[in-house]
Amino acid sequence: MNFKNKIILITGAASGIGRAAAMAFAEAGGFVIASDINEKGGLETVAKIKAMGEKATFIKTNVAVFEEVKKLMNQIVEQFGRLDIAINNAGINGVLARTVDYPVDDWERVISVNASSVYYCMKTQIPIMLQQGGGTIVNTASIAGLKGLPNSIAYTASKHAVVGMTKTAAMEYARHNIRINAICPVFTISPMFDPVALEKVAKGIPDKLKANVPMKRFAKVEEQVNAMMWLCSEKASFVTGHALPVDGGLTA
Repeated sequence: MNFKNKIILITGAASGIGRAAAMAFAEAGGFVIASDINEKGGLETVAKIKAMGEKATFIKTNVAVFEEVKKLMNQIVEQFGRLDIAINNAGINGVLARTVDYPVDDWERVISVNASSVYYCMKTQIPIMLQQGGGTIVNTASIAGLKGLPNSIAYTASKHAVVGMTKTAAMEYARHNIRINAICPVFTISPMFDPVALEKVAKGIPDKLKANVPMKRFAKVEEQVNAMMWLCSEKASFVTGHALPVDGGLTA
């Protein structure tokens, strides 16, 4: 897949799926704008891309704050004049607790980072794409956006919201050459999901989670990124409003 000369924004680019996506899109020829609240991690991502001989820049943004998102998009337009691809990937896990025990402050934090940020991003990205005659957006949801996930009420609600917003916006702007899709990852080895650390906290849980996946393994970040890249490519030119499970068969 070739993304030569494409201007590509990736939020949550400081680590995990976001960093892997930034590196892969850059390697495929795109100019990557890596954005994250974690400045150190974001700059490390850009350094890795430049070490590959590819092009990238970092813009620090808290995507849970609408004014910061607006500033980010304005900066992209001023500096690059367009936005071809947006990967709205920033997200957090939240605490593990049953619904009645779930802390209200954590609920608000998770919804803000995982769901409100996607709304803020699409709200400010779509006008840019309308002005230039098209574009592509991929939102990172989760299998928790397609099914329940016990002890994760906020995360599950936020990812269901991402799927719903993706489908709604896709329907609204399909005729304007703007394709909007989501990926729905299963447990993907990254700083957000570290089986070794999880085993130390809850012995035996990683094996139980793995047993639920028909492929009997966890996903690699590259496998999620490959799905993102396909959705952003011309190979998926008639795909919009789709929430793509990349889950080793779990939702099946």
